[in-house]
Amino acid sequence: MVPALRRSFNANFTPEKYCAFLESMDRECGTHIKFRNSETPCFYPKSLLERMAGYGSELVHQLVGNREYLAASSRSIPPEFNAPRETAHPEFVQVDFGLVKNAAGELEPKLVEIQGFPSLYGYQAVLAQQYIRAYHLDERLKFILGGFDLGSYTKLLRRAILAGHDPENVVLMEIDPEEQKTLPDFLATERLCGIKTVDAAEVVKEGNQLFYLRNGHKSLIRRIYNRVIIDELVRKSKRLPFSFKDDLDVEWTGHPNWFFHISKFSIPYLRHSCVPKTWFLHQAEPFPRDLENYVLKPLYSFAGVGVIIGPTREELAEIPEGKRSEYILQERLEFEPVIVTPHGLTKAEIRIMYLWVDTLRAGPILVRMGRGRMMGVDYNRDMEWVGSSAGLFLDQ
Repeated sequence: MVPALRRSFNANFTPEKYCAFLESMDRECGTHIKFRNSETPCFYPKSLLERMAGYGSELVHQLVGNREYLAASSRSIPPEFNAPRETAHPEFVQVDFGLVKNAAGELEPKLVEIQGFPSLYGYQAVLAQQYIRAYHLDERLKFILGGFDLGSYTKLLRRAILAGHDPENVVLMEIDPEEQKTLPDFLATERLCGIKTVDAAEVVKEGNQLFYLRNGHKSLIRRIYNRVIIDELVRKSKRLPFSFKDDLDVEWTGHPNWFFHISKFSIPYLRHSCVPKTWFLHQAEPFPRDLENYVLKPLYSFAGVGVIIGPTREELAEIPEGKRSEYILQERLEFEPVIVTPHGLTKAEIRIMYLWVDTLRAGPILVRMGRGRMMGVDYNRDMEWVGSSAGLFLDQ
């Protein structure tokens, strides 16, 4: 995307530098990273990244400012996961874009997904820094939008997570955190904020309060940085010592309800030039004739689980009538491969990561590189120059 930076990186790349980069990531994160990090960062024009960040902000405000939409999305929340004390807005939002060619042959961003749930806010900063350090890249390269440097970004992240509370009373909550591929992010967040990661199944409920063990003694939980993915909770049939619908004496950052409010459920409601045609499956009949140009997606699943590219009429017919409102049918995006690698042109999905403290602001840029049918790292196995990456730009 920035030809001079790309040519320089490719010309100076060596497998030894990549190995050193991976070793530095394990060392900095304090654990072995179980998913694939690409050999390369991705270099983008700042103007393009800011265009995507602007689009994403418009989409988020379109949803949060729409009372009718919020009422409709509230009705979609399963009663057992409808948590009290909902915040006025999400503290964390992810907006994913792909780059496609328009009729004039120009590249333009198109929405892939939008999610009101935390992403790798600790890990992504480490990843971008290590790309720059391990490969001895231009130190002027930046990896956080919104006018942030690493120091000001860290301060804002701490505000979003801690909100002035003693770190002892704030936890990052997840299911089986030691088993998650995102453990490196949990550890990075612990170091940045001084909090502990706790297994949701191991907290203690007394009345309407929650506690956890810290350094051998019981500590009160006043605020939860919520990383529990409801889809996984249901899939694993996990029994927790509390219910999300309990009126707990606790603050949420990343309130559970925003997982549902800003999600695939919201895409059919969005009106923007960057949003592909999307319908709820039960409202999509008669189905388009060219189903090969569409993607079927379950509303509440992560990492591409249950997604069908180019569904057949038979596959759609297998979904019971009563379940069709739980899927969307979306126009398929043909990502333009724009990253020049030794293995050929490679596609990229670009995630703008937002923080909403006082105002909504774009932050780090997460990138997924791939040459498979889907962009997730699990769909690009046994390939090189693919996987998780970081977006870098020059401030000019």
